[in-house]
Amino acid sequence: MAQKYKLLKNVTIQHAGYTLYAIKALKSFGDVKADDIGGWVESEANLAQDGTCWIYDEAKVYKDARVSGNAEIRHEAEVNGSAQVSGNAYVSNKAKITDKAHVYGDANIYHEVKIMHSSKVYGNAEICGYSHISEFARVYGNAIISHHANILGNAHVYGNAKVNGYAYVYDDARIYRKAYISDFVKVYQNAKVRGQARVKGYAIISGDAILESSDDYITLRNNWSSGRYFTYTRSNQLFRVGCFLGTGDELIEKAYKDSQLSGDCYEASVLYVKMLEQAFAHNKQKQ
Repeated sequence: MAQKYKLLKNVTIQHAGYTLYAIKALKSFGDVKADDIGGWVESEANLAQDGTCWIYDEAKVYKDARVSGNAEIRHEAEVNGSAQVSGNAYVSNKAKITDKAHVYGDANIYHEVKIMHSSKVYGNAEICGYSHISEFARVYGNAIISHHANILGNAHVYGNAKVNGYAYVYDDARIYRKAYISDFVKVYQNAKVRGQARVKGYAIISGDAILESSDDYITLRNNWSSGRYFTYTRSNQLFRVGCFLGTGDELIEKAYKDSQLSGDCYEASVLYVKMLEQAFAHNKQKQ
């Protein structure tokens, strides 16, 4: 196979303790012209000689990382560790793909995103802002992750789902279909958010909760002591208060052990939620 580029052995930089070499195109392909100078690699193992894949600008690929297919690495982006970028994937700005992460398909990664560990991003997924995708997380389909969102653990975000703000999705949580997660929401354990559900604010969706619409959860705030938010999820009829996850009766019992005020206030909160449930049920009967 004829080479499409060569390393410029006399044009080097030191980066993160590695010697990187500039690359020079030997023929025209894609939008690259013969004699164009590209970005930086540690060795020819970092960039495939076939396909139209290329490293542009000041982008860097080193260690055991590999760019192949028609992938593009642009601007000041970095790919290192044993990471792979393939297919038609596009990585730009100051994004970093590292460890054993794999970005492929038509995925678009930009701004200061970090894709780490053994995570995978593929399909038409778009990751931007300062988002982190790490551990064994998967983002695919037409999913969009933006701002400072974090997708961790074994979490999956897919379909047409969107996660933004400072939201965290982790453990074995699933966000899919047209679900929208934003602000400081946390979704974890085996929880699922799907359908047309829109979850905002400081909601905590956990356990085996399933949200399919925006009225499938209720967020309240403890204004009488800690000021923290707590959440009731209708599918499993459980309250998440800090590390506590249980029924309303269990919450009240625990709260009274803490103090009379705490017990009275949580009891009022549980009653409020019961009244809302009655209102939802009444409205459903009328439909």
